[in-house]
Amino acid sequence: MLEDGKLYIGTSRKPDDTNNKPEYLDLKFGNRHGLVTGATGTGKTITLQILAEGFSNAGVPVFCADVKGDLSGIGAMGEAKDFLVKRAQQIGLEPYDFQEFPVIFWDIYGEKGHRVRTTMSEMGPLLLSRLMNATDAQEGVLNIAFKIADQGGLPLLDMKDLQALLNYMGENASELSNKYGFISKASVGSIQRELLILEQQGAENFFGEPALKISDIMRTTNDGRGAISVLAADKLMMNPRLYGTFLLWLLSELFEELPEVGDPDKPKLVFFFDEAHLLFNDAPKVLIERVEQVVRLIRSKGVGVYFVTQNPLDVPETVLAQLGNRVQHALRAYTPREQKAVKTAADTFRPNPEFDCATVITNLGTGEALVSTLEGKGAPSMVERTLIRPPASRVGPLTEAERAHVMQISPVAGLYDEDFDRESAYEILAKRAAQATQQTNDAKKAEEADDQSSSGGGSIWTLPGFGTDSSSSSGSARPRSASTGGRQRETVVEAAMKSAARSMANSLGRALVRGILGSLKR
Repeated sequence: MLEDGKLYIGTSRKPDDTNNKPEYLDLKFGNRHGLVTGATGTGKTITLQILAEGFSNAGVPVFCADVKGDLSGIGAMGEAKDFLVKRAQQIGLEPYDFQEFPVIFWDIYGEKGHRVRTTMSEMGPLLLSRLMNATDAQEGVLNIAFKIADQGGLPLLDMKDLQALLNYMGENASELSNKYGFISKASVGSIQRELLILEQQGAENFFGEPALKISDIMRTTNDGRGAISVLAADKLMMNPRLYGTFLLWLLSELFEELPEVGDPDKPKLVFFFDEAHLLFNDAPKVLIERVEQVVRLIRSKGVGVYFVTQNPLDVPETVLAQLGNRVQHALRAYTPREQKAVKTAADTFRPNPEFDCATVITNLGTGEALVSTLEGKGAPSMVERTLIRPPASRVGPLTEAERAHVMQISPVAGLYDEDFDRESAYEILAKRAAQATQQTNDAKKAEEADDQSSSGGGSIWTLPGFGTDSSSSSGSARPRSASTGGRQRETVVEAAMKSAARSMANSLGRALVRGILGSLKR
């Protein structure tokens, strides 16, 4: 429900139930970010749903994660259930109309939505280190790997690309350390083991092509509504580190790709980060600083970020300070930490003299919240105890048949559902290894022929490029010995070719390498 550029959230309740007034979120402050908190079962998902509906009707695309599997109902017409009709009557919502919304379903595993992927290169060493829970030394090795890939023309798209490069780095650690800094074989091995763990957790589904285009989560319909992208996250939540890293990658991509727009009349995109504590749990300081930076600056790109979590203490203070629009559902206060969380939540609101925030937070009913949004020149409104409006779409999940139909008519149907494996680091290294192996075999045959000719007492003969004086032969393919004067330092690519050739010889030439993830393609 929209009114004069404002999104209707619910109606505030006065102690005497008089002079109740509607509470709105001003769309021009929608990119100033927000926070939705509350204990399990207090109504956070419904709040997320009605905010997504409001932004969609305002023409703002939305991205959100469906953690529990029941947010998918936003793609279906709502139903007149008793508790919803009662709430509509309580807040004076007349008429209470039902509506279905344009939804695009996404799923890293490709089961409940269109496949969503990125490449190793787009993920980058920092987020990849976070995904692997890497140490500082391992993160340094990953940075070197990406540097070598850039300089050697080796695209890192999927897991097998990175694993092939790591095998090369392990075999040539001493040589590469002289150029790039210390590379520990132990660190390389640890990274390979982490890759194996990620593979077992299904992360290989996330890396590859076609990579997600940001424009596909920023679509609008012909009637001007914003598409709501819903990420199926119920299975993804079994690997919380992958979940948090994926959403942070997406947020970073938005920051890097979108142009500056200042303060628009409404956001270009609203991004809901559900179960936000998974992003910050055990996160290194550098990562938290990155999140703070992105949240602070992405506002100028027209993107609003809304963190959804149980406890306001889940979000670092530096990030919490950036969140201007607040919806606080009930909190429990049985333990010292819970009591601290209640006090923290209460202290973040502009006080209302009519009630004590800390007391009210523990007494809120289901679907009731303390609400404070930005107004005027960007100042927070006085906190109000508010009954959240009922959603216009369905409360509860779609059926499998309904979800399949939505995917079938989706504007991105067929764009991401099939894997595309183009030539990348693995294929390039395999090709160079084959060439190096051929050159090595040719050189060996030439040496054998040379030795046979000498032992037979005849004149010494040469093949082109394999003469006794390599400096006088054009296009020489014979490698010089280590004692040869004037020997030039091997390039990274040359070293890679020789390393790969050795590996192929050791496995009878049937595979490039056999690493911790198993055999590579033949």
